[in-house]
Amino acid sequence: MKGLWLENNQLQLRTDIPIPDPPQGEALVRVLCAGICNTDLELKKGYYPYTGILGHEFVGVVEQGPEHLVNQRVVGEINAVCEQCRFCRSGQPTHCEKRTVLGIVNRNGAFADYLCLPIQNLHPVPDHVSTEEATFTEPLAAALEIQQQVALHLGDRVLVVGDGKLGQLVAQTLALTGCDLLVVGRHQEKLANLEARGIKTGLADAVAHRSFDIAVECTGNAEGFALAHRALRPRGTLVLKSTYAGKLSLDASSLVVDEITLIGSRCGPFPAALELLAQGHVDVKPLIHAHYPLTQGIAAFEYAQTKGVLKVLLTNKTSD
Repeated sequence: MKGLWLENNQLQLRTDIPIPDPPQGEALVRVLCAGICNTDLELKKGYYPYTGILGHEFVGVVEQGPEHLVNQRVVGEINAVCEQCRFCRSGQPTHCEKRTVLGIVNRNGAFADYLCLPIQNLHPVPDHVSTEEATFTEPLAAALEIQQQVALHLGDRVLVVGDGKLGQLVAQTLALTGCDLLVVGRHQEKLANLEARGIKTGLADAVAHRSFDIAVECTGNAEGFALAHRALRPRGTLVLKSTYAGKLSLDASSLVVDEITLIGSRCGPFPAALELLAQGHVDVKPLIHAHYPLTQGIAAFEYAQTKGVLKVLLTNKTSD
């Protein structure tokens, strides 16, 4: 089968990869569509020493698996877990000590004709949710994870720093809580997507220092972190949603003096994300900037790294 293979920070399209044979408890999924995200781009830069097929945002059709899922469109949670370690036993499987992670840690990913995932990871896509929209389930779930970690109250002053792919989804989900939300970024055309949904936006100079209860950093760069930090009142909460390829310098003493709570945030609830898509409470279509066939995956990665580009989707034409 075809797949985008990463090795030694070099990406290549391979056509000689064997179709995976799903082990006991897993399903074989034929990939229809997959999205390139910032984590994929950072992996290519060396964020984590990974060798294999990239990609973890996908929609596919089950070809081998339980009868109720065969021929169904599905999305999949990316952490494959052992169910035996202390984290699995305590209901925290995304921190499984032996986990593999689709397209990220010791498990081939979704930029290929086929992938394998545990059956328990798979979620059917509602019939009226398009394949394109459903491809956003994983990052949308990650955005919703913030609400699993932080208590949000009506009127809380919340800042989202970053108008990219993740920032757009975080902003749309937070706006549903009734908080007093401001999203800041650098691109007027991206901010316009949010303004069209009634979300208040601005540039960095719109952020008053020490005036927000919660700040969510979605840029993955030092400037974004510094802006989010400065914006927080004492005893505020800083949520980090981005992976950082390099080291981050910070003023630790000010975190201590102001008693800032710092929270890392990643994977989230798939059922809730699918429900939002099914009900039309979020709009992901404006975030799609390009479609490429899998065979043009190298060019797709180059375009995805272009300044200002949001989501680039890889489609498997042989899977139609």
